Amino acid sequence: MSHTLGIRQAQKQKTRQALLDAALGLLEEQSLSSLGLREVTRAVGVAPTAFYRHFRSIADLGVALVDEALGSLHPMVRTTVSAAGDGDERIARAIGLIARHVQTHPAHVRFVARERHGGVQPVREAIRDQLARFAEEVKAELAEDPEAAGWHDDDLLMLAHLYVDQMISTASLFLETLEAPDAERERVTQAATRRLRLIGIGRLHWRD
Repeated sequence: MSHTLGIRQAQKQKTRQALLDAALGLLEEQSLSSLGLREVTRAVGVAPTAFYRHFRSIADLGVALVDEALGSLHPMVRTTVSAAGDGDERIARAIGLIARHVQTHPAHVRFVARERHGGVQPVREAIRDQLARFAEEVKAELAEDPEAAGWHDDDLLMLAHLYVDQMISTASLFLETLEAPDAERERVTQAATRRLRLIGIGRLHWRD
């Protein structure tokens, strides 16, 4: 009996992932607010009623896509601001990690970039909540740095949000250069490097 339940559970998980993958593919060319339930189920080859065994609505599916796109990135985000290495090493490490993630998961990056300010409120809120978690984790990492001695928590959180916003902005710019010549990606790298250096200089001289 338990073996049968295990097979059913595995099949259910497989169908759920197929729905997520199909939706992500369809969202390459449209926003979530225009995505139809029947489009997704037709792409998977299941009846529309099967959708509701996995998600309450398209918005619910969108929230699951946010978790899939951003939920696994928390260790990477912390690594980008780790105290290991000098300032230039940290910046190069951060930009390299972002560039590789965009190359590996372009559809997820495109989905988040589009829906961050999109028309589906639960999805906007899910993205906002994930980014807020990133900021809190970056703040905790920054607090370990000797340069943060004497900083107020609110200021550390403000700095963390600057870093997170810059990471998201840089990912979006790299996304636009996926099919572009190497010189375009280098231009994005140089611009991101300068912006992160500017944040770093401000950080060293900040006095509340």
